Amino acid sequence: MSMKFSIAGRGFVAGTGLAILMMASASHAAAATAEKRIALSNNFAGNSWRQTMLQSWAAGTGPAIKMGIVKEAPTFTTAENQVTEQAAQIQNMILQGYDAIVVDAASPNALNGAVKSACDAGITVISFDGIVTAPCAWRLTVDFKGMGAEQVDYLASRLPQGGNLVEIRGLAGTSIDDGFHAGMQDALKRHPNMHVVSTVYGNWTQTVAQKAVAGVLPSLPKVDGVLTQGGDGYGAAQAFSSAGRAEPIIIMGNRQDELSWWQQQHAKDGYTTMSSSIAPGIVMLAFWVAQQVLDGKAPPKDLQVPYLKITQDMLDATLAKTPSGGLANKLYTQQDAQALLPVAH
Repeated sequence: MSMKFSIAGRGFVAGTGLAILMMASASHAAAATAEKRIALSNNFAGNSWRQTMLQSWAAGTGPAIKMGIVKEAPTFTTAENQVTEQAAQIQNMILQGYDAIVVDAASPNALNGAVKSACDAGITVISFDGIVTAPCAWRLTVDFKGMGAEQVDYLASRLPQGGNLVEIRGLAGTSIDDGFHAGMQDALKRHPNMHVVSTVYGNWTQTVAQKAVAGVLPSLPKVDGVLTQGGDGYGAAQAFSSAGRAEPIIIMGNRQDELSWWQQQHAKDGYTTMSSSIAPGIVMLAFWVAQQVLDGKAPPKDLQVPYLKITQDMLDATLAKTPSGGLANKLYTQQDAQALLPVAH
């Protein structure tokens, strides 16, 4: 069962005061889960999205621990984006006796053995962003396939005569990259005058994306648009600029440097695009879902979370509240997790 819901957005707050206020109504839950330990298993931390995600976890779980809602909420990040390393990490968490594991997975399928071992040990497993397919786990999903398709549809609307596109893929082997790519491929079938002339991997990182795009540009014809997955838009822009080529319509991924570049270009010559990404604060929604399950609640196993989309008319206001080096975000609360629970009759 998949369940869709809508959550009003809030800007990311680095301090904990607001988070404490938003958790103040959770007094009944504190008694039931005060001794519970929830760990975060993260497979990658090499870009601004993952860094903001880890900051969101710290900003939200710190007050939860101080208020006695849970006992511990440590984070563990693998040194390399390798399934074997993350599987070993999860096995170690099982041995340490955590009550719940929140996981951003390196693979949707390859971690299922470790996840099943956790479930068999009585541990609640909540996956998000990079989800797992193990039936015993919960999944907080974003429609990455829909996000990919929307990019192609947007570029097709801007380029009615058709155009040449570069696709920058993300981290190979992840459910996120697979979803984006599948959505783009489906949408391209609807727009036969749109052609992908090159595909590179940017690993959701500006520097990697810039180098990858720069490496293929000399052999490419005029490029009209760039399909992205987040963390790569600014790098693509820099590659085109360094090559002395006109910037195509680059889909952005809600990063502050991308939004700032977009704003500057718009002021200079009316450059217009769109931006979208999953909010890094989804990690706290995963935390609160874990806490609710430990408190005896039973949300559906598959929960779909809306993504953040920024249009031209939203750019200035969004950029004004996005921290330098960070990205647009939402702060999810316990109340948001409770909104996922089945309505009692």
